[in-house]
Amino acid sequence: MIALLTGMIISKTPDQVILDVNGVGYHVAVPLSSFYSLEEEKATRLNIYTHVREDTLQLYGFITMAEKEMFILLLSISGIGPKVALNILSHMSCQDLRESLLNEDVKKLSTLPGIGKKTAERLVLELREKIRKLAPAEGSEQQSLPVKPESESMHDDALSALINLGYKEKQASAALAKLNNQDHDGMESMLKAALQQLIR
Repeated sequence: MIALLTGMIISKTPDQVILDVNGVGYHVAVPLSSFYSLEEEKATRLNIYTHVREDTLQLYGFITMAEKEMFILLLSISGIGPKVALNILSHMSCQDLRESLLNEDVKKLSTLPGIGKKTAERLVLELREKIRKLAPAEGSEQQSLPVKPESESMHDDALSALINLGYKEKQASAALAKLNNQDHDGMESMLKAALQQLIR
């Protein structure tokens, strides 16, 4: 079971990276919080969760152990698989998620893509006590680093990323439209700003 990988980021997209470890390229799915902090052609260390099924083996990577622990907790909930758990961590930092669960903030949790009211209530019910036992998620909220534009069409890249994260095209386009008068250093900056619009 792979638990940790250290290597060079060869390429990255909002939902995955290719990590070169001694000449072997590992495809690792990551939440946006980790994606913002990773830079191509730089060495990094990822805490890994290995998800094994009969027909596939998928690696999920996290900058902090707090993210990995939260991911594993989310997987313990019936009906929440790796994709939904990763999506939750892409839209809410570990600290915000922790606070929402402890405060029983079902309304806020229900705003997450793919999480309805019933699932949000189940999250609170089943994780509230477990979350108290976890150490505070220090450093779990990563700041985006200044990056150069990754393509000539940041808008299209950001739109595609939002759709992949579970938002409908109309909803994602509306959020991006509100950013037309803002300057962004790259697609990551635009994506982060659009997500802030969507979770208000």
